[in-house]
Order: sequence, then structure tokens, then C-alpha cells
Amino acid sequence: MEFVTLNTGAKMPLEGFGVFQVPDPQVCEDSVYNAIKVGYPLIDTAQAYMNEAAVGKAVSRAIADGLAGRDELFITTKVWVSNMKTEETAYESVKKSLEKLGLDYVDLVLLHQPMGDYFAAYRGILKAYKEGIVKAVGVSNFYPAILANLCENVEVIPAVNQVELHPFFAQTNALETMKAYGVAPQAWGPLAEGKHGIFTHPVLTEIGEKYGKTAAQVALKWNIQRGVSILPKSVHIERMQQNIDIWDFTLTDDDMAKIAQLDLGHSEIVDHGSVDFVKMLHTLKVD
Repeated sequence: MEFVTLNTGAKMPLEGFGVFQVPDPQVCEDSVYNAIKVGYPLIDTAQAYMNEAAVGKAVSRAIADGLAGRDELFITTKVWVSNMKTEETAYESVKKSLEKLGLDYVDLVLLHQPMGDYFAAYRGILKAYKEGIVKAVGVSNFYPAILANLCENVEVIPAVNQVELHPFFAQTNALETMKAYGVAPQAWGPLAEGKHGIFTHPVLTEIGEKYGKTAAQVALKWNIQRGVSILPKSVHIERMQQNIDIWDFTLTDDDMAKIAQLDLGHSEIVDHGSVDFVKMLHTLKVD
């Protein structure tokens, strides 16, 4: 495993395990436990995923069974839009997340979307950061101009910005903006949520054959070599093992260039510029 040093001085693993769309409590708990057992040091959840309690149970089990110490794990959660009304609602939601997780602190809290009063919400998570119950604060889905506006107006620059990043949506401009402000990039959907035939894509497959790796492993390594932290997800332990088995090869500059040519320049997973999408996100309420 390799790490990126955040602007707080903390080290964040470059690969973690995501639990988006794993709502069943037992499936989520077992998946996170197995992920830690396989070797994932970073676990990423969110209030909107409705599985913080299951993640917390898995973390407690893993620690109790000696798979990892709390200081060896990096736990992330995110404040949802319905809790981004005021500084206080954001702050209180962080404390509720900690209660669900059964943890004294989390390593990173993100604002999940650039919606609601995100400046007030950011002050709320900063309050938690200053109290030590959150070790770092950041954002998610903050695209370049929005991220720049935030960074120009806040007391503490976000440590992380988690956005969609994979070979079909490379977001070079977003990465350049993050680098300029010292914000670490993190990829949700690093396998494009299975779209574009990513698991059998001819370009990725051909490159992988040189190293004895799958197309998926090549896609993950491509982001890593761009300095992007990745969050692949699977409930199958064999796939978890494959996804983390990417640390014994290096893509060449020619490989990286070929993969870069796959970029479509836009997302085919979600349209953050859609008014209907924004309205939909505001209808989801999280306690």
C-alpha cells in the first residue's frame, strides 16, 4: 500500500474500500470485515448510504479479532445534503455519524454534495475538526469552479475532494485545480460502475496482458499513477483481492497515454448540472 500526505500532515491510503449501494446491514458488515481482512486500510461510507452502523460493527469486529488496530485504519464518512442547512445541523450530524459508527473519531469527513448552504456546513465540520473528533475535512463532487470558490473563502483548505474519476472521465482540469490548492483527489467509481465494458475493454485488456493483470486492475493502477486515491467496491472477496493486487507493476508512459485517449470528457453516470438531479438529491432526507 502507498499513501498520500494530506494538507493536515496525515497519511491517507491510496486505495480504500467503498460501500455505496450496499444497504443490507449484514452484507455490508461482512464485506467491510472481509475487506479489512484482505488488507484494505481505508473504509469509505456516508450518511446517505444508510450503512454507517454496519460499517462500525465490521470495524469493531476487525479490531477485536486483531486484523488491524484503530490507528491502522482510515475511516471516512460524508455529511448529506439534508444535514447541510446550517453549521449546527452539519456538526450535529457528524456526532450522530460517530455514534452510529461506534467510534471516538473519524479520519475524514466530507460534504457529500455542493448543495444546501455548503459554506455553513463546512464550518460545521470544521468545528468537529477543531474538537478532534474529525481528523481531516474535505468535500465530494465539488467541480473546479465550485472548489476554487470554496478554497478562496474558507479558513482551512479541504484535505480531499472525492469526485468521479476513471479512464472514461479523466477530469484533468479538476486534478489541476485540486493540485493548485493542495487538495488530494479521490476517485469514486474508479471502475466506471461497470460501464463502457471496462472489465473487458480491448485497450485495458491488451495493456494488462503485458503484466498478467486484468483490465480492471489496469484502470485502477492508471488512477493511482496520477496520484489519485481510489475506492473500488465489491461484495465478493475474490474481486476485493483482485482490486487490491495492483502494487506489483507499473504502467509505462505509453500505457498511460493510451488510457488517457479513452476519456469522453463527460460523465455518463450522473449529471451534476441537471436541475432535476439537484431537486432529487434534496428530496432524500437522512437522520
